Amino acid sequence: DEATEVATTSAAATPMESAMASESAMQDPGTIVDVAAGNDDFETLVAAVTAADLAETLSGTGPFTVFAPTDEAFAALPEGLLDALLLPENKEVLTQILTYHVVSGEVTSDQVTAGDVATVEGEAITITTPDGAVVLNDTATVTAVDVDASNGVIHVIDGVLVPPSVDVNALLS
Repeated sequence: DEATEVATTSAAATPMESAMASESAMQDPGTIVDVAAGNDDFETLVAAVTAADLAETLSGTGPFTVFAPTDEAFAALPEGLLDALLLPENKEVLTQILTYHVVSGEVTSDQVTAGDVATVEGEAITITTPDGAVVLNDTATVTAVDVDASNGVIHVIDGVLVPPSVDVNALLS
């Protein structure tokens, strides 16, 4: 099933991944939103999920696979874009962008393969695996995998994915 194919990585666990894995072994990790909210690297993501009214959805039963951009990934967006996305009048576009980071079902790193993967937003992400790395749409690299949540799994990425149908330049003008 295309929707459950995501690429695999042979990279060693990052310190964040190791810390999150040991933390989750000690207690129920909570939902995807709980896990993101409990990590200082996802403050912008949590703010965006809240602004788009997606917190309840991503706290739901799932399971979900979320490619979660870090605060650094959001900071690398063109100047003014994040502020524009967080405006109430752009909530629909923000929702499109955020749901483009979500795949239905729980896909762990050992289940990931190169190819196109359908997102909850409706458009596909293209996954490639150059030199063992996992790259999404040739723009974002997976930096940590298999961060456990009670309703799915998070893979940390270093870029923000934008669906092909979204014109970010229109938001900046």
